[in-house]
Parts: sequence; structure tokens; C-alpha cells
Amino acid sequence: MKDPLRLCVYATVAALAWLLGPWAVLGFAALGFAGYWKARRAGLTRSKCLLRDTRLVLAYLGLLALVAAGAIVYSLAGT
Repeated sequence: MKDPLRLCVYATVAALAWLLGPWAVLGFAALGFAGYWKARRAGLTRSKCLLRDTRLVLAYLGLLALVAAGAIVYSLAGT
């Protein structure tokens, strides 16, 4: 299985571009998580991503998604 590194890169770029809104972070993190989840299930255990271990990459992308979702909820609450 090919390493979906570009999906991790997209999530990182989205995090750095937070000013564009948490929707971008959530979308890219979800896309990256889905890609790495599929790759891990197919047997990929090492990534070219800086974090190397696909479990760490999944945790990183999951954390990004949770923070983005929290920011969306917070902004929708009108606070």
C-alpha cells in the first residue's frame, strides 16, 4: 500500500492556515485520517510523515479533527 503522506501534509497545511477557518482543518484532518486508517488496515505501519508510526499520525489527525470540531461548535454557539 502506498503511504498517503500527502494527506498528513494537507492536514498540517490546514492547521497552519487556521485563519481560513476550522472547517478546512476538519475536512483535511478527516480526509487524512480516513486515508491513514485505510492504509493501516492494509498493513502500513511506518509512514514518511514526521511522526513515522501510523498510530501517531492517526492520533495527530484525530486531535486536529477534535480541535476543529470544538472550534466550530464554539463559533456556532455565538460566543
